Amino acid sequence: MSFTPHGKHLIAGDWIGSDRTFQSEPASGEGHAFSVGTVDLVDRACEEAEEAFWSYGYSTREDRAAFLETIADEIEARAEAITEIGSAETGLPPARLQGERGRTVGQLRLFADHIRKGDYLDRRQDAALPDRQPLPRPDLRMMQRPIGPVAVFGASNFPLAFSVAGGDTAAALAAGCPVVVKGHSAHPGTGEIVAEAVHAAVQAHGLHPGVFSLVQGGRRDVGQALVQHPRIKAVGFTGSLAGGRALYDLCASRPEPIPFFGELGSVNPMFLLPQAMAARGGEIASGWAASLTMGAGQFCTNPGIAVVLETQAEALGRATVGALASVGEQVMLTDGIASAYREGVARIGGGTGVRDLVTSVCDRRNAAPALFVVTGQQWLDDHGLAEEVFGPLGLIVTVADAEEMIGLARSFAGQLTATLHMDAADADLARRLLPILERKAGRVLANGFPTGVEVADAMVHGGPYPASTNFGATSVGTLSIRRFLRPVCYQNIPAALLPEDLA
Repeated sequence: MSFTPHGKHLIAGDWIGSDRTFQSEPASGEGHAFSVGTVDLVDRACEEAEEAFWSYGYSTREDRAAFLETIADEIEARAEAITEIGSAETGLPPARLQGERGRTVGQLRLFADHIRKGDYLDRRQDAALPDRQPLPRPDLRMMQRPIGPVAVFGASNFPLAFSVAGGDTAAALAAGCPVVVKGHSAHPGTGEIVAEAVHAAVQAHGLHPGVFSLVQGGRRDVGQALVQHPRIKAVGFTGSLAGGRALYDLCASRPEPIPFFGELGSVNPMFLLPQAMAARGGEIASGWAASLTMGAGQFCTNPGIAVVLETQAEALGRATVGALASVGEQVMLTDGIASAYREGVARIGGGTGVRDLVTSVCDRRNAAPALFVVTGQQWLDDHGLAEEVFGPLGLIVTVADAEEMIGLARSFAGQLTATLHMDAADADLARRLLPILERKAGRVLANGFPTGVEVADAMVHGGPYPASTNFGATSVGTLSIRRFLRPVCYQNIPAALLPEDLA
């Protein structure tokens, strides 16, 4: 099944073009013309989303679950075409796109199961106590309710799982919130075909068409108009720290400030404890190299920093260099990302006291691994070394002893993940590090690598700033639905008037 994009926006059930177009820049094959988003289109999509909320926001859990499952089915029905255009646009291999499609439909079905169970509603009741002295207590009932229309920004590095029908959209729709998606210009054709799948599901269930819209491309004014539109009640975003912080500030400066759930960036430090390194340092180095270069390092959970005793650093570096030797150049998602990676390699490599272990010259849309080493004190003195480089770059940070390792752990800003590589004999040091790391990261691992985020009830994909803008939230797993709900208390409301889920 082949797919040729028509290049239009989906606005509340209508495919609409605009006066200006932009050309996609695929990794292979010819580009296609796509209509450029406008402020007027954003306004129409948001107003229609508000109108849709009056029905969709009060629909049954079963109806919404069935809708989510139909979206999954419609995506699967377009599987081959999605893989073909997604691979062409992003340069990601077909196997990666197939796996990501499986994750995308899997999380849609997971949310369908989750809302059917109803636990997420967090229903509570304090029964009336009319005879209580000195004052009676009223009947109090509480449950979580959807907040209203949600804006979602597609991510560059996950054209399916964090994009048009990805985790943010799935969670919002599961909660009962219509969604307006700002598609990412790195893969507009992939966004369009997935939007067609959502549109088909909307039609199959006879929903108000404003429940879902997709606006493609556009300048900053389009994104600004979306997050500042008075109908939008929350924003989901995965992207750069600079872009996310700008949108976060816009959300906060609105006459009615709204939550901005941004997943922004992380270096995901690993702490390699002495006994584990002594016992299996080569195995750790091999695993790190594989995780570091997976998907050309274009994962927000890429483990960019390894903290190790200086007496073990040479062995780690040698083993990692050996493991990286077989990794060639990889195609990156866009020319801009590849250029930023090269700039990041130059910036890290030019840091005071930084020694290069692996460097190579790559051009255009390609990236090759880079590996550097620096002392803990030099790392502390240069804050730029702690900034994320999006791509397959690793930095070994050496420390003299356990005390310096602990001090270094305290210095990290917020992270998505932090990892302990440890053996049983490292338990005392790990026990001292764990309270520090759980304050720094949303997910703490032992003896693993953070690339690969399980979509599950217990998963947390978020963390203290700058990893994310809301440390109490996750963008992966069923807990992510909480972002698009708010508690409502019903006091002495007659049973006949209560929501069906609370009566």
